[in-house]
Amino acid sequence: MDLTRRIRTEQAKGKRARVGYLGPPGTFSEQAAMRYNRMARHVAFGDIAGVVRAAEAGEVDEAIVPLENSTEGAVTLTTDLLVHQTDLRIRHEVILPIQHCLLTEGVVGLDEVRVVYSHPQALAQCRKYLARHLPQAEPVASLSTVRAVQDMKIDGPGAAAISSWRAAEILGAFVCATPIEDSPGNRTRFVVLAPEDHRSTGRDKTSICFDFSADGPGTLYLSLGELANRRINMLKIESRPAKSSLGRYIFLIDFEGHRTDPVVAEALACIRKRASSFKILGSYPRASEPAR
Repeated sequence: MDLTRRIRTEQAKGKRARVGYLGPPGTFSEQAAMRYNRMARHVAFGDIAGVVRAAEAGEVDEAIVPLENSTEGAVTLTTDLLVHQTDLRIRHEVILPIQHCLLTEGVVGLDEVRVVYSHPQALAQCRKYLARHLPQAEPVASLSTVRAVQDMKIDGPGAAAISSWRAAEILGAFVCATPIEDSPGNRTRFVVLAPEDHRSTGRDKTSICFDFSADGPGTLYLSLGELANRRINMLKIESRPAKSSLGRYIFLIDFEGHRTDPVVAEALACIRKRASSFKILGSYPRASEPAR
C-alpha cells in the first residue's frame, strides 16, 4: 500500500502518523515537523543519524532532517547519509524561516558574557553578531540549539546560548537579544524521508546523485546537457567527496519535474548510462517560500 494511503487509513482508525525529528523539543527541527504535520505524533531523537535509523526500522513513519541553510549551505551529515547510507527517499520538503535569539539565565550585560553555546550551524549563522557584540565570548558547540540552553544553565553566570523563542519558553531562559542571525532572509530547508517518495502532483522536484569512474573532457557537461536539451530546469548542483579516493566527487542535482514524467524519465535514463553510480534521492512536491 502507498505510504500516503497507509497513513490516511491509520488516521481514519484514530492512529496518528509518527514523525521523527532532531530533538529535544524546542529545536528548529521540531518547528519544521510541526509545520509539516501538526497532527502527527512527533518523536525526538538525539542526532540526525538516529532519526534516519528510526525511519529505516519502522519506529517512525517519516523522518524530518535539515538538508541546507540559505546562509551556511549544505548540512553535510544529512547529505552524506542520503548519498551513502540510507535507501530512504525524500518525500516532502519544508522551508523554515530561522530566527535566532541570544538567551541568558537572567538579565546580564553583553560584556559579562564569556561563553556562547549553540549548535555549530547556529553559531555560524550568527558569526557577525558574535564578532560585533560579543568579541570576548568563546563560541562552544552543543548537540542542538536546545541542548545549548541546557549547557548554558549548567555553566552558570557568564554563559549564554543561541537558540529559539520556543526553547526560551520551554526552558525558562531570558531573551537577551533577537534577531541575531547575520542574514534577515535566513532559512533552512528540511526534507521528509520515508521508504517511498511522493506521487506526481504536477509541481514537483527531483533530487539525484551520481559520479563518474574516470575523468574526461565534458563528462559532467554532457550529463547536465541531458536536462538542458529537454528544457528541464536545474535548481541546484553541489558536490561531495565520494569517499573512495582523493579527487573523486559525487554530484547532487535538484531539478524541476517528477521522475515518472516521460521527459524526466528519459533524461534520467541517459544520465544513468553516463554515470558509474547513480541514485534517485526522491521526487516530491515543491515547497513554497514561507513568509518570515
